[in-house]
Amino acid sequence: MLLNDSIAGIVGMNVLAVALIVLRSWLFGTRLYRPMLLNVGLSVTPVFVLLVAVLGEGILLAAGAPVPLIVVLGVVLIGGWLLLLPNAGYLITELNLNHRRPGERVPEWYDILLVLSLAMSGVLNMLFNVFLVQLAYVAVRFDEVAALTSAEVRIVTGVVLLLSAFGIYLGRNLRLNSWDIVRPWRIVAKLFAHLRQPRAAANAAGFTVTAAVFFGLMYLVVVGPLVRAVQLLS
Repeated sequence: MLLNDSIAGIVGMNVLAVALIVLRSWLFGTRLYRPMLLNVGLSVTPVFVLLVAVLGEGILLAAGAPVPLIVVLGVVLIGGWLLLLPNAGYLITELNLNHRRPGERVPEWYDILLVLSLAMSGVLNMLFNVFLVQLAYVAVRFDEVAALTSAEVRIVTGVVLLLSAFGIYLGRNLRLNSWDIVRPWRIVAKLFAHLRQPRAAANAAGFTVTAAVFFGLMYLVVVGPLVRAVQLLS
């Protein structure tokens, strides 16, 4: 029941964010802010990739596929998920009113709730992804739900959050996208050029650590009870 409520809340927050974006244009006669819709779509993409990965691995295991094939496919799909994961939390960087234009009739309260909904949907999408990958990791590595609170799983979670936070920084400040990985030299060149700027390295480190801590604390509040519930029900 607790998991069902959590899923309903996460889906509902994403639906609310999309509805507020679309209704803003319809109710107040403004332009449809398509980048917001795109970012919501990208935010929910990682969880579908993760579900495809789990389903694909399960089918291969049930079919008795060769172990090397299962491992290679798993690495590719999880790697793709990790590259897309920063898109889930990227919506926290939309917590501003930069989309407002002079002369628009949109009440300020409406836009405040809109950007809050976007940011919260990003937080919830990020945490749900982390929770699902924890379940998958424990199922493969330990085969017992008690390991969800083990030191190893906590370390893996911390690393994932740090990498995701750094990915969010790259997306917001260097305007890099997940699909830029097909041109890794471009990523490296832009990153080194950026970090050579005054205080850029300190800002990157500060954002990465602070955002990871933020997501970690939200994880304790939102996902912590889910973990305990899963352990109690097992």
